[in-house]
Amino acid sequence: MKIMGIDTSATAASVSICEGERVLSEFFVNVKLTHSQTMMPMVKAALDCAMLSLSDIDVFAVANGPGSFTGLRIGISAVKGMAFALEKPCVGVSTLEAIAQNAVSIPGILCPVMDARVKQVYNALFESDGQRMTRLCPDRALTIAELLEELRSFDRPVILVGDGAELCYREFAEKLPQAVLAQPNIRYQRASSICALALKEAEDKNFVSADALGVQYLRLPQAQRERNARLQREQKEKENQI
Repeated sequence: MKIMGIDTSATAASVSICEGERVLSEFFVNVKLTHSQTMMPMVKAALDCAMLSLSDIDVFAVANGPGSFTGLRIGISAVKGMAFALEKPCVGVSTLEAIAQNAVSIPGILCPVMDARVKQVYNALFESDGQRMTRLCPDRALTIAELLEELRSFDRPVILVGDGAELCYREFAEKLPQAVLAQPNIRYQRASSICALALKEAEDKNFVSADALGVQYLRLPQAQRERNARLQREQKEKENQI
């Protein structure tokens, strides 16, 4: 089974093609260009280097959140277009679970964190025995301080991965001595991890159609949050005038 995985959930972007557990090709960029500029060239390069055509892909997999609202839409829209045209099934993969998958060979508590701004992170926790990982909580958005308090309860190494890992590592400082900052080569989103998780779902026939593929945001877009805050302020002003 050939799977194309795409991750455009953060600044780094990645495209990979895997056949079963074998990685045929993978491309990764972490630059200032937008994903709309880099993703499709990576798709073409991944196919060319694997000596495949788009029609050879059996399943399209994509990180469907959490993450950058614009980035997620770019990746999911591209997958929808390719899968719909070829009438191929899709698999949506948690961005956080895929980041944790990068470090599955490290025993301990895997703590993927994505910078959600304003001292918040997107996070989930997994426990790894060095071969498999077990999810300990759902994907969520919480403050760095709240995450620190929760991680204090673990007496095992806490491996920080994700684009928010370095931020959290600095914030935790000496408050969490069991915290370990993952090496850069496994710290960021990798599409091969998207493929690895999608393979498990595909083997169980847990597909969705291109039409049904959606985004898991965890919180409202910034524009909507600002609008809600403005409406709340206006409502309070009206109440004070009465």
